[in-house]
Amino acid sequence: MKQFKRWRQERIRRLKLKDYSFTVPSAVPDIAYLENNRKWPSLTWVGHSTFFIQLGGLNIITDPVWSNQMAFQKRLTPPGIPIEDVPPIDVVLISHSHYDHLNINTLRRLIGPRQLLVPAGLSSKLRKKGFLRIKELHWWESVHINGVKFTFVPSQHSTRRNPWDANSSHWGGWVIEPAASKSGKRISYPSREAPMKAGTASISKANILTENEQFHDGRPVVSDTPTIYFAGDSGYFQGFKDIGDRFSIDVALLPIGAYEPEWFMGPQHTTPEQALQAFMDTGAAWFVPMHYGAFKLADDTPREALDRLEADRRKREIEEGRVLVLPHGETWLLSGK
Repeated sequence: MKQFKRWRQERIRRLKLKDYSFTVPSAVPDIAYLENNRKWPSLTWVGHSTFFIQLGGLNIITDPVWSNQMAFQKRLTPPGIPIEDVPPIDVVLISHSHYDHLNINTLRRLIGPRQLLVPAGLSSKLRKKGFLRIKELHWWESVHINGVKFTFVPSQHSTRRNPWDANSSHWGGWVIEPAASKSGKRISYPSREAPMKAGTASISKANILTENEQFHDGRPVVSDTPTIYFAGDSGYFQGFKDIGDRFSIDVALLPIGAYEPEWFMGPQHTTPEQALQAFMDTGAAWFVPMHYGAFKLADDTPREALDRLEADRRKREIEEGRVLVLPHGETWLLSGK
């Protein structure tokens, strides 16, 4: 509480110097495609930690939050897809119970079967709210739904929705793996120990990907059967390497916002630089930043987060195409179909 009070006092002075004029760009969502596609993998950033994912014939949503306000802060930009236009949801992935990741009103407004996959300890709270299709998992536990494997993986975070339920449920991220497909063409690359510097003569993931890379509508083609890692919310920790050891990840969705002041937020939220390190730790091929641009949760701004991310990418000499900054509402077609 002493640290929290110190942060609040500092914040009053600091926010007067902050520029929130920059907002995350938005694209017109291709609702017709999303409604009719049940075959090819796609990824659409709705905003904050909410992604609409199509994989293995399933419509999947992560941490769905369509709230116009978080505490006393209004949303900075509207969601990339209006909630009334969201296609029927088969699977809902919840990373933890914080209000910016678990919104009860949003869950009620989504249509479809809505099988909820949640951290251990959270199902009882959701059942009291009227939700019945719930499966809770501990770290490293998996469940298969229509041939798609969902594994709950660790993060470094916490949970709380009121003064009395601190850490009463778990927290973590999700790895989504589709069933093997004969038509799938996964790009192979070396382990994360190989250097990731573009322009070097040594064999590296960046070089391998560049040689094999294809593009569709200006975005790289990943695979017909990609593995996606949704990190949820986390501080930087050893677990990113552990996750990378267990899975062959194509696309990593990692948080870059709500990190300032670092002395207070550090254990819970990665800085942009730490997010890039986490990306390298996992051995993923592509990195999509999230958890910025929707709400004022800390003292950093969306522009600051993106600028620091780009500066550190250049410093590490990570190839530009490996980090994809998506606008809200744009659909990345992960296969070439």
